[in-house]
Amino acid sequence: GPDPAGEERRLRALGAEFRRAARGGLLTFHGPGQLLAYPVLDLRRLGLSLRAYVGALEAAALGLCRRLGLPAARARPPPYTGVWLRGRKLCAVGVHCGRHITSHGLALNCCTDLTWFDHIVPCGLEGTGVTSLSEELQRHVTVDEITEPFLDAFEEVFQCTLTSHEESIG
Repeated sequence: GPDPAGEERRLRALGAEFRRAARGGLLTFHGPGQLLAYPVLDLRRLGLSLRAYVGALEAAALGLCRRLGLPAARARPPPYTGVWLRGRKLCAVGVHCGRHITSHGLALNCCTDLTWFDHIVPCGLEGTGVTSLSEELQRHVTVDEITEPFLDAFEEVFQCTLTSHEESIG
């Protein structure tokens, strides 16, 4: 099977930092050009199961994709999570829940250097490609550009109002 210590050494040799985290899924990549959204929510208060919460995070990312003119984006049935376009993963979802409180969340590739994904098997899924908003829209899409539309989509899905978007970013 895979040799976790060997994997860690290999990735560090490429210049990557390596962190072990208590979240769903196996290996993932976080780097520049990714929108990371790690909501801290009480699922009991929201009346959401963990699976429903993952679905809601996916729905927020899908809402963003619709706003950007990418209606073909889809969530896939379990065991898959995240958002996919033409069989390639655009957005990874990995959450942890302890005492009904969520941590971790989603990572959406905006203008991410996708070659990093060549060095890992993202989320343990062999043979699935990775894509980004920049690649799909054929223009440079920054995290700053999509933060506001993502937060709008999040508010829509979770039926909430984020008091100040600036505070929720910074």
